[in-house]
Amino acid sequence: MACLQLRGTTLGDVDAVLFDKDGTLSISEPQLLTLATARVFLCLEQAVGVLPAIVLPDLQQLLERAYGLHAAAICPAGITAVASRDHNLIATATALVQVGLGWPEALALSEQVFAQADQQDARRSLAAQAATSTTTDGLHCWLEQLNAAGVLCAVISNDDMAGIEHFLASHSLEGFFAGLWSAEHRPRKPDPAAVHSLCEQLGVAAGRCALIGDANSDLRMAVAAGIPHQLALGYTAAWSTPPPLAEPHPLIHSWSELNLSSS
Repeated sequence: MACLQLRGTTLGDVDAVLFDKDGTLSISEPQLLTLATARVFLCLEQAVGVLPAIVLPDLQQLLERAYGLHAAAICPAGITAVASRDHNLIATATALVQVGLGWPEALALSEQVFAQADQQDARRSLAAQAATSTTTDGLHCWLEQLNAAGVLCAVISNDDMAGIEHFLASHSLEGFFAGLWSAEHRPRKPDPAAVHSLCEQLGVAAGRCALIGDANSDLRMAVAAGIPHQLALGYTAAWSTPPPLAEPHPLIHSWSELNLSSS
């Protein structure tokens, strides 16, 4: 039986650890920044001739706010960082409606933009494997420690399955993870039932799991699913601006701060 410790403080016994992907397992901000910027550019390009030129600056501002684009950074609590592709697409269509496009046309244009932008998404493009998201510092050693202790690991993410599998394969991490829960699964995060379904897949009880994520929605989901409050941990080290995580959840600033002991 393994006991999870953070900076020497005992948090509790665990049979499994559930990890968010973007911003927890991976440093995805550079790729997400490129993706969001491409979506804005392509949306404006497609809107030329469809919308009056006078509204295009307003559309750009709406999209940048929606995506959490600020200077050369992504807001870690924004929809690009936290939400699924589908939710980002709906936000894009909503911005188009706000500047005068009808909903059917806005949705069709958004789908076209996202299909084009997906081709530039290095997180899942085999042709751009060298540019895929890097792992967070010290992750491999922490996964090895969990594996040696017999603690199961799983990914629970709003990325699609192709994106999750590509990231794991790019860094030879597939063997560490016994379960994957993606945006294509139902229910999807942040529904607490997503945690229950993943735990059922792993054969463990939610109350014997830890969950590590970089968003308040991750932490609320974990507690609502029955994961002990002290085992719903926030990870802060993957963003240029640390995510605004709610206290008093334990916060991890480096994987080296975690340890396992026998209980």
